Amino acid sequence: MNNTLDFPAWLTLSRYEEKPALPVFAEVDVLVVGGGAAGVAAATTTAEHGKRTLMIERYGFCGGAAVAGLSGTICGMYMASDTEPAPQQVVYGFTERFRSALANRNGVTAPQRYGKTWTVTHDPLIWSEVADTLLEKAGVQVLFHTTVTGVIMHDEDCIGVVIESAAGRSTIYAKRIIDASGDAAVVARAGYAYKYGDHGKIQNPTMFFRLGQVNLERFLSYWGEDTINPPKVSDAISLANSSGNNHLPRNKIWIFPTTKPGELLVNATRLTARDGHMLNVIDPVDFTEAEILGRRQVRDYAAFLAQHVPGCEHSYVMNTGTQVGVRQTRSIVGVETLTNDDVLACRKRDDGICRVPWPIELHSGERPMLHWLLDDYYEVPYLSLVPAKGENLIVAGRCLSAEHEALASARVTAQCFEYGQAAGVAALLSIDQNQRFRSLQGQQIRTVMKNLGSAL
Repeated sequence: MNNTLDFPAWLTLSRYEEKPALPVFAEVDVLVVGGGAAGVAAATTTAEHGKRTLMIERYGFCGGAAVAGLSGTICGMYMASDTEPAPQQVVYGFTERFRSALANRNGVTAPQRYGKTWTVTHDPLIWSEVADTLLEKAGVQVLFHTTVTGVIMHDEDCIGVVIESAAGRSTIYAKRIIDASGDAAVVARAGYAYKYGDHGKIQNPTMFFRLGQVNLERFLSYWGEDTINPPKVSDAISLANSSGNNHLPRNKIWIFPTTKPGELLVNATRLTARDGHMLNVIDPVDFTEAEILGRRQVRDYAAFLAQHVPGCEHSYVMNTGTQVGVRQTRSIVGVETLTNDDVLACRKRDDGICRVPWPIELHSGERPMLHWLLDDYYEVPYLSLVPAKGENLIVAGRCLSAEHEALASARVTAQCFEYGQAAGVAALLSIDQNQRFRSLQGQQIRTVMKNLGSAL
């Protein structure tokens, strides 16, 4: 580590009488916190455009919810329709760049039917390897096994963070910070405003798992082409629950064939606390309970599949997510907010930085609530990524400013890639033009993203 305690030359101090007693690890143009879809896109974008970029990630690999949470699909690329028989892709940009890189390594499937739309399933190891390659080629400095424990403020502006690893604590100063943690970790520590869902009610987490040694021909013959289960499976789950010997809280489940022979990715669990309250994984007590209950539910659903679904008779659980899959925690209070009406009306806008064709997919009960956006999409405003208060800090990923039902549509992986690229572009323009994030026009971001391949 660099043990100098000198402050960056570009920072004029007005409130510090003494320098903090921590070593300075780095002074960079852009710091990206979080190595999921949004963080990888943001860091790659800024580094490829000449900015000294550092990314920190708490795990030893990139992927976030897609890999650690084993969500396993890139949702949000295709339109939903009752009439179109084939997938209609409407999201490109960094999303398509990453999907293509996965495809070049045989790490992603062809589109699979998901209700009225389509999705693809990816290999989690190849996902991390593709991210490693993109970041390394771009020149991003990556720190795995590193977390943010505090922030460094200059008046109301965030100018750096305190990080911690096995080596101890140190500081990173950055001209611009992109909070791609998913949990608004930097925003919260900076004291900027955020909220939890609908007056504290958030979507429940889930524990994904992979099932091996499946006879896929027999499975697909029974299950059908839709990755959402047929009604006969819901009936079988309800019947199994009525015996009192099973705990299968969701009777609407989703199963995806993967890139590997004889393997399925299963999204079946619904995790609530033993006392019935909705688990919020920001609280480590809730997070721990979710992990323990999640692994138990995985065994129950795996046993059900082996007993009741043809092709799964000899299957076994290969692995679960490193952590539970998290759909929602903090959402920032932004300069602008994506509203439920924006989504329902499929609103287009000249400051939109991302298309979203994905349905409102709300997980808060026995059956997920799906509201389809048929043959259409909406666009997300740039300023929903910018906190209402403070400066030098922008978010990317599921912690954008959005109303509860709107977030249930806007939070998926394809869009997180695009939010990351939008935040990266904003950081570039903000530095080069010496402008505040909130002073940038969404039309500026949109124009650059179109030049980078986004469909807008």
